[in-house]
Amino acid sequence: MRGRLYILSGPAGVGKGTVLRRVFEKLDNIAYSVSCTTRAPRPGERDGVNYVFMDELSFKKMVDEGRFLEWANVHGHFYGTRKDIVEEILRQGKDVLLEIDVQGASQVKGKMPEAVMIFIQPPSFEELVRRLQKRGTEGPEELKLRISNAKTEMSHAEEYEHMIINDKIEKAAEDFIKIVKKYREGSI
Repeated sequence: MRGRLYILSGPAGVGKGTVLRRVFEKLDNIAYSVSCTTRAPRPGERDGVNYVFMDELSFKKMVDEGRFLEWANVHGHFYGTRKDIVEEILRQGKDVLLEIDVQGASQVKGKMPEAVMIFIQPPSFEELVRRLQKRGTEGPEELKLRISNAKTEMSHAEEYEHMIINDKIEKAAEDFIKIVKKYREGSI
């Protein structure tokens, strides 16, 4: 049986990565599709694990060759999901999880309408700004850009089939797992 594709989006700083780590600890038969990016690695990130880090020329070559299921310029850097990797995992009968922005999610949904779209949002916009500031990984200009982009991303939340509020990490992870289990049981 073919796997199912899940798309998780949400603004920067909402805790997508932290929620997903909990999900992968508790849920079997699901794989994370590692995105390609032209941005520099953050402290602790590893090539091939968190992202495939590449230069802009290599990325654009892959775009020209049609090798991405989706790609976008986000916060001044390119991000993309390789088609071949997603298709191979789905063929193996595993579910695939894409953590991508709203631009990419729209592209994927257009190409794969059966994909399940899940949006994760903060309890409030003020809390999101606080989390971004606390993270301390961006300078003042990039922080301003991420806050501006967060407003735009959150305005697309209603385009998603499911919404999760990340007030508490464990609860958000449980909500995500419940959605996946309902699809697996055929009750959605």
